[in-house]
Amino acid sequence: MSIKRVGIVGSGIMGSGIAETAAVNGFEVVLRSRSKTTADATIAALEKSLERQVEKGRRTESERDEALSRVTGTSDLGALTGTDLVIESVVEDLAVKKELFNELDRITDDRTILATNTSTLPVVELAMQTGRPDKVCGVHFFNPAPVMELVELVKPLTAADSTIAAARQFAEACGKKPVEVKDQAGFVVNALLFPYLNNAVRLYEQGVASIEDIDTAMKGGCGFPMGPFALLDLVGLDTSLAILDALYQEFREPNYAAVPLLRRMVSAEQLGRKSGRGFLDYRK
Repeated sequence: MSIKRVGIVGSGIMGSGIAETAAVNGFEVVLRSRSKTTADATIAALEKSLERQVEKGRRTESERDEALSRVTGTSDLGALTGTDLVIESVVEDLAVKKELFNELDRITDDRTILATNTSTLPVVELAMQTGRPDKVCGVHFFNPAPVMELVELVKPLTAADSTIAAARQFAEACGKKPVEVKDQAGFVVNALLFPYLNNAVRLYEQGVASIEDIDTAMKGGCGFPMGPFALLDLVGLDTSLAILDALYQEFREPNYAAVPLLRRMVSAEQLGRKSGRGFLDYRK
């Protein structure tokens, strides 16, 4: 299947990043947000992102204009009719995603591939909300989507080989390096990453070292580009907690049990960069 027109559902950080990635690589993009106001705001933010790339010499003005001409913002799910691939990137809530996939199945063409950008939820449960489980898969981009090379292609038991092949072709056309993974919580990256992040919070909670010193240690000792607390704040503490809860629910392993401090910070709405404060303070 040749993918030319892509629908993105969700205009948050991931949704807008995937939309930008697809547009600059030649795909027509329909970006659906819950309101026209947020859709327009996302398009404006995309324009600013591309303008910064022009200023830095990474992209020409012509390339910027061509990419922007390929993106349409809307609040109407019906606008996704006629797309070849739809990628949802809404809140990491299985019930919300199930309802969305049921609706996407109803409004899109039978040939359309329906994909989720979930980082940990079971893709097969979304597939079974549709009448086309063979055309449902996971296409998991990483944040920030325009920069990060990896895409995890998640193949549930129901997915056809042709669906994964088309998703791979799309990811590669976006300049990404796709890996095929089994449909289980956390896939590859998060299954390995989040026990590490969780244990970093545990070390801090136990008073082993300060937040700053733990971040410094992991950057200097392991060569990581950022420490665990800076990364947690970038991902979002609420998203991180949801991932850990999903991992623990599936595997029941102690390393996946969220440290109490993380849960309390989410309750206090100290979510990281997006709220202005997490383990580090971004309000300065």
